[in-house]
Amino acid sequence: MTTFEVINPATEEVVSSVEPTSAEETDAAIARAHAAFPAWRAVDPGDRARLLRRFADAVDADIENLAALEVANAGHTIGNARWEAGNVRDVLTYYSASPERLSGKQIPVPGGVNMTFHEPLGVVGVIVPWNFPMPIAGWGFAPALAAGNTVVLKPAELTPLTAIRLGELARESGIPEDVFQVLPGKGSVVGQRFVDHPAVRKVVFTGSTEVGKQIMAGCAARVKRVTLELGGKNANIVFADADLEKAAATAPYGVFDNAGQDCCARSLILVQSSVYEKFMELLEPAVNGVVVGDPRLEVTEMGPLISAGHHAKVSSYVDDAAPVAFRGNAPVGPGYWFAPTVVTPPDLRHPLASDEIFGPVVAVVPFADETDAVTMANHTEYGLSGSIWTRDVGRAFRVARGVEAGNLSVNSHSSVRYWTPFGGFKQSGLGRELGPDAVDAFTETKNLFINTE
Repeated sequence: MTTFEVINPATEEVVSSVEPTSAEETDAAIARAHAAFPAWRAVDPGDRARLLRRFADAVDADIENLAALEVANAGHTIGNARWEAGNVRDVLTYYSASPERLSGKQIPVPGGVNMTFHEPLGVVGVIVPWNFPMPIAGWGFAPALAAGNTVVLKPAELTPLTAIRLGELARESGIPEDVFQVLPGKGSVVGQRFVDHPAVRKVVFTGSTEVGKQIMAGCAARVKRVTLELGGKNANIVFADADLEKAAATAPYGVFDNAGQDCCARSLILVQSSVYEKFMELLEPAVNGVVVGDPRLEVTEMGPLISAGHHAKVSSYVDDAAPVAFRGNAPVGPGYWFAPTVVTPPDLRHPLASDEIFGPVVAVVPFADETDAVTMANHTEYGLSGSIWTRDVGRAFRVARGVEAGNLSVNSHSSVRYWTPFGGFKQSGLGRELGPDAVDAFTETKNLFINTE
């Protein structure tokens, strides 16, 4: 079978080669997961919790190795990669409490006793993107395993190495091999079998809205459960009464983190017109200060784009005719480098202001007042995340309630905490990950009535 090469995006050198999983091998893995399900769901809740904690401990002991793999495979900065590996550990630890707390209800009824149970679904297929391979994998497999499901996980073709290592750590921790399997390969092969195979009861997908629609359609034809976390064109709204110095200083890190390859990136900055010029003056040195370079170095704040193809896509938005206000710095030579770029499109109809570019490009557009800001933030088909900068608490609440997005921050760019829900409105997705209720999404509610008359 032909292997595919894993490329270091900072050097363009081959890091490793991985053998893709065929359709037949995928079906065999699903069959093993299906056969392993009855025994896994029957594991004592306390024992399942202990296994998940052992898995978390194994990840913790391997953080430096996992981080180094992600730096080489995905071009993530070493600081970010450590955080991402730590997030897997923390998510496993958090959901290790779930097996012993996954309880139903007793509902008063006449003539008997009525109670509910949360039953695991069976085999869950988790499809992971290339932009955050470790944490997004953990967001899928940790609550699924905690609820008593078995998991087949498909990493992105470009970034399979940390998923493969997590599979090894799971086995070393005592989780049965067929309960958690990692299947590198093509989405059109492995991912499609997750959608089509009748033994896979749910698909969890993070990726583009276009592919998400295809997965949703396939799952709908089979009445199969699905959780989708898709694209975003997120607004960073800066009002005139905000702390402009802080808003401008932090804005680059709201969009250029992970080279802008983040569905939560605040890639559209809306600035109240009365302070627009002042904000732009403050933003330029902040952008110039972003340290772009070798992701292995502790001082580096932004690495390369993931691939030559993706570099070409991002570059197509910033041609000679693009309204570029200013750009930061980036290395030259080998690697898929792209300098942090600030553009000033004339309105929201311009592709720079409306498309999810998924790179280090941010559009800055003025707005008139609070109503205008909300309308402009909602112009997009997406609704994942966003920020609101203001000193007015009332305004912060009004705007937050008016903006159609699943995760908003005031005077902050934070989107993800493993103990709070994460997900989008509109075409940014379906369902919620993380938080205390995520385990429920991997179960069916069974109702039982016992006649006592």
